[in-house]
Amino acid sequence: MVRFLPELLSPDTVRQARELLLALPESDWADGQDSAGPQARTVKDNLQLPHQHPVAAQIRHWVLGGLDQSSTFFSAALPLKVFTPRINRYTPEFPHYGWHIDNAIRLRADGQRVRCDLSCTVFLNDPDDYEGGELSAQDQSVVHRVKLPAGHAVLYPGNTLHEVTPVTRGQRLACFFWVESMVRSDEQRRILFDLDMNLLKLREQHGETPETTALTGVYHQLLRQWANT
Repeated sequence: MVRFLPELLSPDTVRQARELLLALPESDWADGQDSAGPQARTVKDNLQLPHQHPVAAQIRHWVLGGLDQSSTFFSAALPLKVFTPRINRYTPEFPHYGWHIDNAIRLRADGQRVRCDLSCTVFLNDPDDYEGGELSAQDQSVVHRVKLPAGHAVLYPGNTLHEVTPVTRGQRLACFFWVESMVRSDEQRRILFDLDMNLLKLREQHGETPETTALTGVYHQLLRQWANT
């Protein structure tokens, strides 16, 4: 299921990230196909910052910090491992990434393998900065067309068929990564997320009650049965 993470990055952090990216010379950007597999190369046409680039490292630090502070991200993803966040860019010259499904396993720079249960995109500039560039994600019978404000993020199952539509004006800047969850099943994560969110609402309305305490116990019992750590 597609989940939205509003204001994962603060406006000030987004401003700094955008200034760093816009100041880069064109030569710092690499062809996105350099990190793509054989199938992805047939549909991938974008630019990426090399993993070791200092600007990529700085933005990665901000994004990981934002994830650590986001209770919604933790509840929705139940993260065990996060693949090293990367930075990409779409322009009219490198405009899109066609329909594809992300690889199931990724190898991090530190040598750890990450099972890609969830995919995440953090938007680093505003929708008015470019035309096109929507993330289209197939969620059962619904296609979500996502183009969020800078600093907001979208989280969706790693087996989702998705694309980035062609950018026809300006440039789209984003950070993307994958998450290995403690709970492999998307359906089980959905149940846990819904239970957690409704418990929060009940506490806001009624405070802590015997019923919310009992339901919290149900949540943690399910998590014990389904989680691998």
